[in-house]
Amino acid sequence: MARKILKWVFGIIVALLVIFFYGVVPWFLTGIATTGRFHFRDLNDGKTPASYGMDFSPVEFKTSDGIDLKGWYVPAKEPARGTIVYCHGLNRTRVEMLPMAAFAHQLGYNGVLFDLRHEGQSGGKVKSVGYWERLDAEAAMRFAFDREHAARPAVLWGISLGAAAALMAAAETPDVAAVISDSTFLNFRDTVVHHYRLFMGRFRPWWFPHLPAFPLADEVIYWSAYRAHFKPSDFDLEKAVERINPRPILFVGVQGDQRMPPDIARRLYADATSPLKQILVVPGTRHGEGFNQATAQCEQAVTDFLARVNPGTTAGQPAGGP
Repeated sequence: MARKILKWVFGIIVALLVIFFYGVVPWFLTGIATTGRFHFRDLNDGKTPASYGMDFSPVEFKTSDGIDLKGWYVPAKEPARGTIVYCHGLNRTRVEMLPMAAFAHQLGYNGVLFDLRHEGQSGGKVKSVGYWERLDAEAAMRFAFDREHAARPAVLWGISLGAAAALMAAAETPDVAAVISDSTFLNFRDTVVHHYRLFMGRFRPWWFPHLPAFPLADEVIYWSAYRAHFKPSDFDLEKAVERINPRPILFVGVQGDQRMPPDIARRLYADATSPLKQILVVPGTRHGEGFNQATAQCEQAVTDFLARVNPGTTAGQPAGGP
């Protein structure tokens, strides 16, 4: 009798553990990525373009699927040499892009900085790691052209999730002349599996068992896509780059970035066909912090890239220079 009770109790414990690790855990993780609201602390929190000496106006605009977005429009000193739309990373806000916008403003570019859906002050009930955010980037560009009569060409500059959104938007929008893609991924499935293996190999707490990628990672992929309403197979940045061709892209990677290793940038660079494409791998370890950790190198690469994309900009010479 006692043995039967022990087997029964053991069976219940096993069943509960299976439910926890293969039910609760993937649902919790996908909630963080899709419906949760969390903001990583940023050194620019509380700042505005005025903190960097730039004039700006608060703006609001709506995406093609009805999401209200809030941001800032930063006009260039006349004459503008083009317009850059800035797309921040996951669990970030527009303030992450202030240093980049301040630099490009010196080169004579208008800027649109905004909070992506379900981030910061923008609306929306779900985020999608860049898939639906492509509509946000497109809406920001349309706002600049239609309501601010901003100068062309249009360039999308994104970090991590924002870079994915920028590439996806450019793939669908011929009006995008070029993209600056900083620390993005290859496709949705690949990045989920990579992050899962990274967690298991380096960041797994002692109490969490070492579970194989299948089926837990596959559950995360399925539930993330289900909750954010997209097909994982449609979220492929290599395919996006192929559709962007032959327009130019600058790929940026951080040498020690474990989340988005620079080999990803190299592979996407290989997929690009534009003779104006560029790649820059900078020293550092923090994901998405290439511009802040290797500012001089990034500024030079962006200056050279924009000069080639838009010959109205002289390499190494900010707007207003001799």
